[in-house]
This record gives sequence, structure tokens and C-alpha cells, in this order.
Amino acid sequence: MTRRLAVVAKSGIYVVVVFLLFLVVRMLFRFRVKGRANIKRDEGYIAVARHRSYWDVPLLAAAMGIRNRVHFISRKGLMKSNPLVQPLIRAFSTIIDRENFGKSDFRRMLEAVKAERLVAIFPEGTTRERADAKAGAVYFAGLSGKAIVPVNITAEGPYPPRYPFRFPRVTVSIGAPVTVEALERETGGSEPRSQKLREMSDRLMECVDRA
Repeated sequence: MTRRLAVVAKSGIYVVVVFLLFLVVRMLFRFRVKGRANIKRDEGYIAVARHRSYWDVPLLAAAMGIRNRVHFISRKGLMKSNPLVQPLIRAFSTIIDRENFGKSDFRRMLEAVKAERLVAIFPEGTTRERADAKAGAVYFAGLSGKAIVPVNITAEGPYPPRYPFRFPRVTVSIGAPVTVEALERETGGSEPRSQKLREMSDRLMECVDRA
């Protein structure tokens, strides 16, 4: 009973947080969402987007809406962020050591991808420009059997925003789900598995940009 109450409370907190986030981003970014119907209520997904700003996380969560609770994969360094944000990171993400990714990180990610209905991964893993997209999203999608939803965050204006007054108009477009099998067919060839995964990840990021 106690565990059930904890689950209900967690869901309630998420609904409140995302509702407030939606109001904030709607006001600051003149926020628009396209393609939410691509997320089916009875299916699980891995959502993938490019990572250009720390605003990507609240924008993606707000775009998915209160009925599609997002579980994020977060890097360990975020626990040094604002203390007010840390409880939300712990509650709604799986924290991994991206720089020293080990077996325990792998197990935590796999458990999260299998257990949570909607998991969000930023394959670039950092907001630094020209960072290569890692193949983790494709790899874990293959292990879990989940389709991948490409999410394109586009901005008309400076993004990240230029504080305090220059916020862009942002549109979040949720594309049609992509399967690992479809990505594999697109790459073809008989390359080593590691190389093939990198090529599939590149194709996935192209899907993100087209969404």
C-alpha cells in the first residue's frame, strides 16, 4: 500500500510540474507542439532529440504532455546543478556516469528502458557544439524492442536563449516512430557491428532533423 501511494504521489508531482512547465514555456517561447498523436498510449518508446540547451529537457517534457510521463537518462554532472532541481532529476531520471560508463551504468539504463513506457535520450550527451551522437539510443532500442521517436526542437531566434529578454519562438515536432530494423535496412552493408551502430545512429539523427 505504501509503495502504491508513493507511485500515485510521484505521478501527481509529475503532472503538476509538467503543467507548470507548459505554462512557463508557452509564455517564454511562444511554444508550439506538432505530432503528439504519434505517441500511442499503449506502446513504449525511446524519444531522441538533439541537445543544444538545458532548456531541451523541460521543452521535451512539456511537448509530450501530462499523459506521457518522460523518464530521462541524465549524466552524473547534473547533480551539481541547482539544488532545487536535483530532487526532480533523482525522481524522473536514471543517472549515469557518461565519462566513465561501466557495467552498473549499463544495467541501470537497460532496466529503465525496459521498465519505463517513455524514455528520453540525448545521443550527443552534451550541449557542446559538433558533438558526435553516440549509438546508445539505437543499441538500447534493439535490446528492449522499443521503437524510437525522433523529436526535433526548432527555434526562430537565439537558442539557447539570450537572457533576460531574448527568447526564441520554439516548435517541438514529434516524428513518426522509427524501428531499429528500419534503420538497419537503410545502412545495409556488412560492416562490423560497432560501425553499423554508428551509421544507424547517424541515420537516426537525420530522422530527428526531418521530424
